[in-house]
Amino acid sequence: MLALHGTGVSDGVSIGKAFVLQQDLPEVPQYALTAPHIEAEVERFADAVAQARRQLRYIRDHIPASAPTETASFLDTHLLILDDPMIAQAPVDDIRRHRCNAEWALKTQGERLSAQFERMDDPYLRNKKTDVNQVVERILRNLLLADHNEHEKLAPGEIVVANDLTPADTVILKHKRIRAFVTNMGGPISHTAILARSLGIPAIVSAHSATRYVRHGEDLIVDGKRGVLIVGPDKQTIAAYRRLQQDIGARRKLLAKLRGSPAVTRDGRRIALLANIELPADVKAAAQAGAAGIGLYRTEFLFMNRAAPPGEEEQFRAYVKVAKALAGKPVTIRTVDLGADKQVDGGRGAGAAVSINPALGLRAVRLCLRDTTLFRPQLRAILRASAAGKVRLMIPMLSSQDELFRVLDLIGETKSELRRKRVKFNPRIPIGGMIEVPAAAVSADLFAPYLDFFSIGTNDLIQYTLAIDRVDDAVNYLYDPLHPAVLRLIRLTIQAARAARIPVAMCGEMAGDARYTRLLLGLGLTEFSMHPATLLAVKKIVRASNAGALTKFARKILKRADTGEVHRLVDGLNREDI
Repeated sequence: MLALHGTGVSDGVSIGKAFVLQQDLPEVPQYALTAPHIEAEVERFADAVAQARRQLRYIRDHIPASAPTETASFLDTHLLILDDPMIAQAPVDDIRRHRCNAEWALKTQGERLSAQFERMDDPYLRNKKTDVNQVVERILRNLLLADHNEHEKLAPGEIVVANDLTPADTVILKHKRIRAFVTNMGGPISHTAILARSLGIPAIVSAHSATRYVRHGEDLIVDGKRGVLIVGPDKQTIAAYRRLQQDIGARRKLLAKLRGSPAVTRDGRRIALLANIELPADVKAAAQAGAAGIGLYRTEFLFMNRAAPPGEEEQFRAYVKVAKALAGKPVTIRTVDLGADKQVDGGRGAGAAVSINPALGLRAVRLCLRDTTLFRPQLRAILRASAAGKVRLMIPMLSSQDELFRVLDLIGETKSELRRKRVKFNPRIPIGGMIEVPAAAVSADLFAPYLDFFSIGTNDLIQYTLAIDRVDDAVNYLYDPLHPAVLRLIRLTIQAARAARIPVAMCGEMAGDARYTRLLLGLGLTEFSMHPATLLAVKKIVRASNAGALTKFARKILKRADTGEVHRLVDGLNREDI
């Protein structure tokens, strides 16, 4: 029996037989061409790209009706990448310049692009490296005449173990009704993870070397919550996990009964439980979980994997779709939060320098203020969408009053422009700020008079406060939501909002982790925004808690300096009947 660890991206437990998806490419050859053969090689490359396009279009046209709606958009992304000059033209230039074969030209260009993405700090953009690599691999398979149809051998109910899965793979696997999957590659925000959550099957990504240690047909247990893959489990372990499966099933049935129940504490405090979404299609999951609205609509997905940013009309249609689907519930749209490296979305000029430390560089509101041609169309689209529902606008990564005032001026100018054109919008659209930089938390009282609400983005707040990169394996063990400095900054923000009589929410991962719910209630938080899949578990804790009594315990925890002691107190708090 062997246990492998990765990142659990879709909750649940699955027990079944392994299907190891063999995706290894044959060795890519390198050889020189003579002058008369160069144009024939260029044509061979073009044929392989055209074949890849036909393959993807065929898969897209045969998506099962039960597949998540995001599936088509992921396939469209791969089709767009096929048309990008960095894929479609750069290898041709190399074939002609270096007189090398098409496979080698594409392989070296793919490696260059992969290195560029790897230097990106923004995790959403860094994950797009996977899409580029998958498109490159599809073309390479065509050039090398390698097999695309390993999935045909898959039987229903098996657990797929693969190096990685493409959007096309997931469509095929949906047809095959797989039980779970595990990949060597990927992260919690990769398309693979998003689709796993949409499909509602247990999944683990970043389980390094899983394909090396798992044999075809071997018994497996996938624990999607803890990110543990057990290879060759004994009878006792299988029995234990079968009991856990039954417990999970029973808990889910009990939680499902809470969908229509109010999120009110035992002492009568009403708590707003909202959902975070990335795509308009995610609204369905939010509604099914009984979310009171959308606390964070990440708009970055509209901007990714394209040669130019989306236009005002495209953004407007996406925002209106969400606003109308929520039928009068609040929808908080965050203005685009992209990192310093912009090659994938056309927002960065040719020859622009790569930031040495993008986490502290040109990103989020800084980028929007630098490039108002990116920002103004989004502001117009959000304001126009506000006529269709309870839309709120949220500004990410504020760090100074000057930034806030410049954004407010741009919003004011945009409102005036829409009035002149007699375009409908809500003139009193609430404007909020994300508190995710320590400077903003410390000076939250200076921001509060000019904003209608706060939202605490704990993912970045923790990263910046503790000076660690949360996606760096070497230091991410230091990432700790219960560090005393982090808790003090959260408390400062809540106090500043309360003094200014404006609401404050939390939209980072901490808000959706039931372990922290009671502590946050004790700190005075009344709005939580999270992934829809975690909402009912948080609601259960809320309804079983006495918010007034928790305040005393939160004050006690805030006085502790030792992080280990804080963890013990929080665990004890969760065991108390308070």
